[in-house]
Amino acid sequence: MTTPTGVGVRWEAHADLVVVGGGVAGLTAARAAARRGLTVLTLSKGGPTDTSTQYAQGGIAVVAPTGDSVDSHVADTLAAGGGLCDEEAVRSIVSAGPHAVAALTDLGAVFDRGRDGDVARTREGGHSTRRIIHAGGDATGMEVQRALNAASLPVLFGAAAARILTDARGVTGVLVLDERGLGVVHAPAVLLATGGLGQLYACSTNPPGATADGIALALHAGAAIADVEFVQFHPTVLFARGGEGRRPLISEAVRGEGARLVDAHGASITAGVHPLGDLAPRDVVSRAIAERLAVLGEDHVFLDARHLDGFAERFPTITSSCLAVGLDPSADLIPVAPAAHYSCGGVVTDVHGRTAVPGLYAAGEVARTGLHGANRLASNSLLEGLVLGERAGHAAAAERAGMRVEATDAALPIRRCADRATLQSLMTRHAPVVRDDAGLAAAQAGLADAERIPCTDTIALEDAALTVTANALLAAARARTESRGCHTRSDSPDTDPAQARSLEIRLIDGDVALSPTAVTTPDLTGVR
Repeated sequence: MTTPTGVGVRWEAHADLVVVGGGVAGLTAARAAARRGLTVLTLSKGGPTDTSTQYAQGGIAVVAPTGDSVDSHVADTLAAGGGLCDEEAVRSIVSAGPHAVAALTDLGAVFDRGRDGDVARTREGGHSTRRIIHAGGDATGMEVQRALNAASLPVLFGAAAARILTDARGVTGVLVLDERGLGVVHAPAVLLATGGLGQLYACSTNPPGATADGIALALHAGAAIADVEFVQFHPTVLFARGGEGRRPLISEAVRGEGARLVDAHGASITAGVHPLGDLAPRDVVSRAIAERLAVLGEDHVFLDARHLDGFAERFPTITSSCLAVGLDPSADLIPVAPAAHYSCGGVVTDVHGRTAVPGLYAAGEVARTGLHGANRLASNSLLEGLVLGERAGHAAAAERAGMRVEATDAALPIRRCADRATLQSLMTRHAPVVRDDAGLAAAQAGLADAERIPCTDTIALEDAALTVTANALLAAARARTESRGCHTRSDSPDTDPAQARSLEIRLIDGDVALSPTAVTTPDLTGVR
């Protein structure tokens, strides 16, 4: 095969399921499908630890066997979600948490234990009780990634998905770029588990590969996305003047153990703002910090953990990050500021990872299941990746097993690609914690002249994904003329009950288009 751009297809392969992404959701899905007899090929554009999972510090939110309940966890999630969570989806996913964690433990994941020998639990923002399990103190994601890497099927590293191939029946394969050149994997099912979109911003907690790849792949395959205007800014990211790229976060668990947020004068940031104070949901704390910084004309606040005993033992990763910049948390205030963290929205799926495109699935941060609504509850992220990864793998096995397809269209995508530094500057300036219509419009104008080019390498694919996702986010953020969850409009500061709905976005003739109706779970009747 030769593409219209003159680039020849160098290799071909066949699989029952292609998983795009090597983090918690992708590897969990790959194992689940393979155990049910599917031939699975997992693609990762980076290396074994180049995932957002690797950097997750806090832990996994899972209902404790005593002193806790599914109802309580559901209530906390709904409260954080700003009225946009799907309660049935929340209950379904939360209820599956203990089983998902038990399965991970069976793979060899080791969680911290208390003096009584039971799994240790901490409390984080928005939670009404201590239900967060953790590993290595503050290295939970690293342990989850280690256990899954050790137990999973082989992964094709350095392989970027360029395009989802489809025909009238649904998915037929994936166009892939790797060191061999352009390739086609023929498959009746593709599962997107590509993580988030933190690289829309100049500074985030996300690794360099978090370039919204899955959102772009899904949009161009005909799927819908929703809730992308809700980007959660983690309130306590280690501040460095002029710092860009991935920044170390200071886990919410530090505040869960008693650390306090204060300004340069020692005054509390959250006193009188929320009943939970420093353990309020992330959107509340980030907004409180942003407002205090605006009043003081400063660029960071402080986390005071000096009174906590055994800080270095409980939080070794954070201690290391602080020591690397000359700070000792036992003696020094830790400078922090909000930075882009997790996307609350993504590809619209049901609670089994199914989209409305036959054969296309999504799980993890790339997916919009209805769990998070307008704001993520702390440590529900790894929980969702485990639960939805397992379910999506099962769904693919049940629905696509035995199907054989041949992809015939191997054209390299031609996409709009903005300059990345310019895009990140526009988004950082105009779509941060607090936004307004003038700024959002300015960002749209700055991206309007993005050139259409053939995506012949991974950088171009990433830039194209960031460009279409930025345009989708800006369109949704302008349309949502209210403040809700982690979307705060200074020119529309109140929450509007009439806008308590998710906005659906699709591509029409290659351009972002908002749906006038509220999002509904994909109607899959008769399409499988």
